[in-house]
Amino acid sequence: MNRTRKSEIPEVVKQLGIKIKETIEASQLKQREVAHDAELDVENLRKYIKGTQEMKISTLFKIAKSLKINPGDLIKDL
Repeated sequence: MNRTRKSEIPEVVKQLGIKIKETIEASQLKQREVAHDAELDVENLRKYIKGTQEMKISTLFKIAKSLKINPGDLIKDL
């Protein structure tokens, strides 16, 4: 049984996913490594990157920490 969202995912969530993906690639890391360091399931990280799932602020902080950047860097200019 597929679940349907009550509302569309905001565009800013998709933009955040793109920014996370670009940062991972620029750091020459693998999504698997980032997910492990952030204590996330790699599939959830991929959903965040694709912009198909919204994340909690605590998850954003974990991802930023695993990328060794300030969380503000991920949301700046969105």
